Amino acid sequence: MKCFVVVPMNAKQFSNPWVMFPKPNPQASLRLFCFPYAGGKALTFRTWTSSLPQNIEVCPIELPGRGVRLMDKPFTEMSLLTEAIAEAIYPYLDKPFVFFGHSMGTLISFELARKIRKKYSLFPTHLFVSGRGAPHVPDDVSPIHAQSETEFIEELRRLNGTPKAILENNELMQLLLPMLRADFTMIENYLYLPEPPLDCSITAFGGLQDSRGTCDRLEYWREQTSADFSLHMFPGDHLFLHSAESLLLETLSRKLYHLTKTLASSASREVCKVRG
Repeated sequence: MKCFVVVPMNAKQFSNPWVMFPKPNPQASLRLFCFPYAGGKALTFRTWTSSLPQNIEVCPIELPGRGVRLMDKPFTEMSLLTEAIAEAIYPYLDKPFVFFGHSMGTLISFELARKIRKKYSLFPTHLFVSGRGAPHVPDDVSPIHAQSETEFIEELRRLNGTPKAILENNELMQLLLPMLRADFTMIENYLYLPEPPLDCSITAFGGLQDSRGTCDRLEYWREQTSADFSLHMFPGDHLFLHSAESLLLETLSRKLYHLTKTLASSASREVCKVRG
């Protein structure tokens, strides 16, 4: 049985720099926390609210070193980052919630789910993982975080995991390089440690032309849950999150609608038991 801690909200909590609220929705029945890819920011998810069910509150996570937190020092260790995020989002875990992460964000959301299970005995209702294979399967991509500036930028271009608009803007790249190096340092130094599978169900999303998030690698996510698992592939490469956004959001919307209906039915049964 899922247990949710009731934490009082106040205006000060909503000034939390980690959690963005493009369209605050206090009446929402489910919160969707979104985690970006390497170099990404909360703004990536700015339009999602209008495409998802009205009872979903979209809560993008703004990591240090980007967006409105450009001057904050970025993290280079996954365990330290997830510890900080766990503390930051705890006030917002007073109702059912789900995680969505793309690429680096997938690793963050997965480790965060394990962190809050251990720290608060809580877990998301569902975990959406996108653009990255299961964490217990070794990544065969060569490390790039310690390369020279020229080599590092060229590798970013080759990996096609950073929007071209950023790579082609020299001034912007100089500003973002420390954050990008920090992101890749964290990804490439990530060490998976075995733990029991998550109790929440998992849905994996992948791009049909993405060589790093192939169908076979995504299929291994099935081993990280003791509940249901499903896999959906979309046209596009590693950044199908953008190129196939409408298809992705359509699928995500259906999944979230089903989750909220299931939660409502469960809540109704619990009320009936109490009254009975």
